[in-house]
Amino acid sequence: MFKGILIEGSRGDQKVSLTSIEESELPEGDVTVDIAFSTLNYKDALAITGKSPIVKQYPMIPGIDFAGTVSSSTHADFKAGDPVVLNGWGVGEKHWGGLAEKARVSGDWLIPLPKAFSPRQAMAIGTAGYTAMLCVMALEKNGVTPDSGDILVTGATGGVGSIAVALLAKRGYSVTAVTGRSEEADYLKSLGAGNTLDRAELSEPGKPLVRETWAGAIDVAGGQVLANVCAGMKYRGVVAACGLAAGMDFPSTVAPFILRGVTLCGVDSVMAPKAERLEAWKRLSEDLDIDLLERMITEIPFEDAIEGASQLLDGKVRGRIVVPVAG
Repeated sequence: MFKGILIEGSRGDQKVSLTSIEESELPEGDVTVDIAFSTLNYKDALAITGKSPIVKQYPMIPGIDFAGTVSSSTHADFKAGDPVVLNGWGVGEKHWGGLAEKARVSGDWLIPLPKAFSPRQAMAIGTAGYTAMLCVMALEKNGVTPDSGDILVTGATGGVGSIAVALLAKRGYSVTAVTGRSEEADYLKSLGAGNTLDRAELSEPGKPLVRETWAGAIDVAGGQVLANVCAGMKYRGVVAACGLAAGMDFPSTVAPFILRGVTLCGVDSVMAPKAERLEAWKRLSEDLDIDLLERMITEIPFEDAIEGASQLLDGKVRGRIVVPVAG
């Protein structure tokens, strides 16, 4: 038996509990992992609260991230005792995830735990930090350098945003952090933001083009926010879009892309190839200040994770939520 958060029922009529589960109930996979730490991401919070159709089949253990130690394996790349990390691959949506003491998954989904990080630190980074690194890499691949000009980061007090601010600042970029929580300005500046911008300035319908301001941007919001970000990009600016917290629509025009040559890069972390994942984690081990990472962490007990999901959606948490799950 092992403990896990179990979502049962059906869409629109689900119940969630921290309960004991038989190991024989674990889904198919060639690697079984004893999980040490997991996280609460925005997607996990949606799954647990049922506020969005994240869960594709029931019952489901949520948790799109985990770090732990292999307990058994028939996969060629992993053996018992290996420390590993998982991010994405539909885990916590279509396949039982990381908010449990055990998981059984395909070894193709795992990567070795980077030597620079403990399991707790790896989960403080999690999908959020790994996604933030993919976004930074997208800006770099499209020619954005610290000399190009200011970089805008939306949702900056969240997991992706906080780590993106820290990564960019470490690389020498000038960063403006967007937040709806003015009281967090000192926190954002401690991560390396040079300036902060009220989210309200980007939330209302605007013109197709406004004054050229940003050389690059990392956007977690989508919707009207993304449209206004694109409208304010400099000539040949680059936007890395990785989230839709403000909506899936995109009420923009082609003007920024044709008249200013703006590039809009979609960044997906869920199904990213293994080579790209390994590169992102390598870069995180080089570019992320561990002391800054510690400032982003809120650690909550396993038994508080269900309540924590609602607090996350209510915007009451900043940075990263880490959940120790080892029994």
